[in-house]
Amino acid sequence: MDPNPRISLDQWRALIAVVDAGGYAKAAERLHKSQSSVSYAVQKLQSALGVKAFEIKGRKASLTPTGELLYRRARTLVEDAGSLERAARKLSAGWEAEIGLAVEIVFPTWLLLACLERFGRESPHTHIELIESVLGGTPEALLRGQADLAITGMVPQGFPGDPLVRMRFVLVAHPDHPLHKLGRALTLKDLRTHRQLLVRESGSTRATRPSLEAAQRWTVSHAATSLEAVCAGYGYAWFSEEKIRNELAAGTLKPLPLREGGERYAQLYLVFADRDAAGPGTLRLAAIIREAVAQECERH
Repeated sequence: MDPNPRISLDQWRALIAVVDAGGYAKAAERLHKSQSSVSYAVQKLQSALGVKAFEIKGRKASLTPTGELLYRRARTLVEDAGSLERAARKLSAGWEAEIGLAVEIVFPTWLLLACLERFGRESPHTHIELIESVLGGTPEALLRGQADLAITGMVPQGFPGDPLVRMRFVLVAHPDHPLHKLGRALTLKDLRTHRQLLVRESGSTRATRPSLEAAQRWTVSHAATSLEAVCAGYGYAWFSEEKIRNELAAGTLKPLPLREGGERYAQLYLVFADRDAAGPGTLRLAAIIREAVAQECERH
């Protein structure tokens, strides 16, 4: 490895800007530099490496095959340098002033709040930006840089996810719902004649989720709305068992006796946006969540 690279990050940034902006003039505007300085930086880069990054086709400069390789590697280099600088700033500043936490709504609210309360006692000056999301919304928060840490059932490509907890889901309705009055094991045909409550996916690219059984359905934006509607007897819905443990214990909700498929399971993962760049606050919050989940699993 050459201990003294001949190309500076500014020169790589100039090359990237010329490609992304489509020319030297617009690249200069983007970098807030003169066009001549951007042109000189790219020329110096090519000269130092002994390569030709651009070729003139008509009135337009296009990347050569070598230039395309340099461009791709340069983007990775500049992004890694930026990530390293951000990590250094976080570490030098101590615990983060703010942590973005994206959580899939099926994770038990009471357990999440207990984790946040414990973290708040240890770091009262760290602001938690909580993003409660459905399906694609949680990985999207990671991809957009809105979350430092996420609890999600869908791990986006390139993000390592550690298994956190396996959630059990049950189909429930109010005890006085007509489906409970049938007094027998229910079939898919039985469910089709009644209303199902669904929660809309929060990601911008929403996957099409077929309704479980029902021709009648209400799709709402918030899990709390769905829960309140089911408790009021307006329909049935799937909920994670831990999410509705109080309602089950109080008898407000009762599992529907399906002939088959009466329970489902989903794996949730704990995912860092960037484990190497994670600050001490993010690492501590992740540890608290793991400990709380492990303790709860031991009780059951």
